[in-house]
Amino acid sequence: MNKLSPTIGFVSLGCPKNLVDSERILTELRTQGYRIIPSYENADLVIVNTCGFIDSAVQESLEAIGEALNENGKVIVTGCLGAKEDQIRTVHPKVLEISGPHSYEQVLAHVNKYVPKPEYSPLTSLIPDQGVKLTPKHYAYLKISEGCDHRCTFCIIPALRGDMESRPVGSILDEAKRLVDSGVKELLVIAQDTSAYGADIKHRTGFWNGMPVRSDITQLCTQLANLGIWVRLHYVYPYPQVDDLIPLMAEGKILPYLDIPLQHASPKILKSMKRPGTIERTLERIKQWREICPEITLRSTFIVGYPGETEEDFQMLLDFLTEARLDRVGAFTYSAIEGAAANNLPDQVPEEVKQARYERFMLLQQQISAQKLQEKIGKTLTVMIDEIDEEGAIGRSMADAPEIDGVVYLNEEKRFRPGDIVQVNIEHADEYDLWGSVKQ
Repeated sequence: MNKLSPTIGFVSLGCPKNLVDSERILTELRTQGYRIIPSYENADLVIVNTCGFIDSAVQESLEAIGEALNENGKVIVTGCLGAKEDQIRTVHPKVLEISGPHSYEQVLAHVNKYVPKPEYSPLTSLIPDQGVKLTPKHYAYLKISEGCDHRCTFCIIPALRGDMESRPVGSILDEAKRLVDSGVKELLVIAQDTSAYGADIKHRTGFWNGMPVRSDITQLCTQLANLGIWVRLHYVYPYPQVDDLIPLMAEGKILPYLDIPLQHASPKILKSMKRPGTIERTLERIKQWREICPEITLRSTFIVGYPGETEEDFQMLLDFLTEARLDRVGAFTYSAIEGAAANNLPDQVPEEVKQARYERFMLLQQQISAQKLQEKIGKTLTVMIDEIDEEGAIGRSMADAPEIDGVVYLNEEKRFRPGDIVQVNIEHADEYDLWGSVKQ
């Protein structure tokens, strides 16, 4: 069997964008006849798809590479950390080959070099039309572009993944259709900068199903809406054209959910970050979005303890949270990333101050989140079931993205399957999650 089907162990780390890269690599490997296994033991080769965005991710990637080397010994590395080959080889000189992010052809060439592909394998006939997916059957990530054109001072994504390259609109819609045909009920649209889709190709018109479609996020979402499934937007940079998406949400064409990384609220800090700095305008837009689409869920991420952040700057951030009352919020203490411009800024914030501010930030947001979830008690929400465990069903409302937001618990409810969509009466809430029963 091994002669016909060499085995490849695979480790995928990092963000959903990296997960999509892993899915593509795995699909190509299966197409060539390799057998993918979820362990190091008996693998002819191990691939580690790494993350290199922040220090903790770098450390996790290096540890995963070390574990694979110890357990198997035959390891190739790809992904974001692969763009820093010297750093990897300093720690793990025995790695066979290293390539950067979305280097699909290089990865395959490296695999072929050490484990020649079989002349024939029955596995190739078992590949589904949508390719190999690492997510549950009922939802999938849809990556619409690579790279990023921004030069935020805290970030090195352009150095790792290059400038933005938008996919042809017809190719995206073809993939979306294949996923829906395979049983996917929710598409999570991702990119480093989703709202900029098509800017690098001057929003040229493509074709799908014989009809012209402009390469911009609004037209893309309009077409995705016609597939009859949930469409959720992530990593939406706050360009003016985001306003055009809100009516689509109000009309029920795409989910009323906007993941928009604002990063801070102090104009001084935002300017230093090279991010949009008119926070009053941001508050005004949020108010307008809620007027147009009262059901909209707003998610964002913020950095506390950025170089130069004073107590006054931090208070501006807390004041913004209080006024904006965002539904879902993530926060990070500033971490120096090798190669980031912010490393050279003066007035670095002491670690103990960063941590204290982080705890104050999260305490405030927990109170806001708890209040907003309490407001849902007594309402009926549309919920997609994700899993069934010994206590019952676990699902998500339209306000919850998988892995990063809250869930809805349906205790003692075991008659459903993942992907089912049900109406739920909400009966209880804490800071992050909801509990309810199926509407009869």
